[in-house]
Amino acid sequence: MKKIAIMTDSSCDLDLKTIKEYNIEMLPLRIVYKDKEFLDKITLSSSEMFESLKVEVPTTSLPDLHNTEKVIERLKSEGYTDVIVATVSSKLSGTYNSVRLVCESHPELDYHFFDTRTLGYPQGVIVLEIAKLINSGKDLEYILNSMEDIRKRTHGYITFDTLEFLTKGGRIGKVAGTIGEILHLKPIVSSDDDGELYNYKKARGRKKAISKMKDILTSYLDKGKCRVWVLDGHCRSEVESFYESVKDYKNITEISIESIGPAMGIHTGPGALGLCIYEESE
Repeated sequence: MKKIAIMTDSSCDLDLKTIKEYNIEMLPLRIVYKDKEFLDKITLSSSEMFESLKVEVPTTSLPDLHNTEKVIERLKSEGYTDVIVATVSSKLSGTYNSVRLVCESHPELDYHFFDTRTLGYPQGVIVLEIAKLINSGKDLEYILNSMEDIRKRTHGYITFDTLEFLTKGGRIGKVAGTIGEILHLKPIVSSDDDGELYNYKKARGRKKAISKMKDILTSYLDKGKCRVWVLDGHCRSEVESFYESVKDYKNITEISIESIGPAMGIHTGPGALGLCIYEESE
């Protein structure tokens, strides 16, 4: 009988309690400062990272290969036969290919690689839905056949208080970033079917951007029932205000506030407000 594990990287932004509850194997990205290094969500919290941005903007690096090897060895010793590896978009990170190379050196397990083609909490929701199928005892073929449908029903949007960190991270050009700041443009960014980030909408000013985020949410709720997560990138009061203004919308089946993790927050900067929406099946 097959014993199935689910493995992802810390770009998923699921909190550690959820990861433990659903038996998800998380490979932490590394957060690198000039004179020190941390493991995303393990040895550095979101609040600590956002505070540190006042002094230094760190970089992110791929999950530690030695740690990945240890996780695989443990899964083998625990009798797992199959591992579903669902990672951050391969267009945005080298994590997918890096983890795949490590896995291929341990052929005792059967691996099933899935590029979520997104990042942050939307990636987390995809991983969580796969974990629920595993925990409910669904067979491997059913789970593998369900993953693309799960991905297509998961949507993420995020708006930023500043374009400074997107510019530093190379997500947008310096000229575009400077012009955007001068004009007070607040982009709303999503990921497309290829796993690339793109500008979904632009708004002039923070209030209009947040208003457009509500419009995006209602466009899904008008079609049917959804689970919703409001994502906090170090702007708690605005996030709580947004949450209070939408939590009673018709067709929301569940809603909560979740934190943008340290690795993701390096690229968003403080003041990021996001939405993750999962369209429920009929």
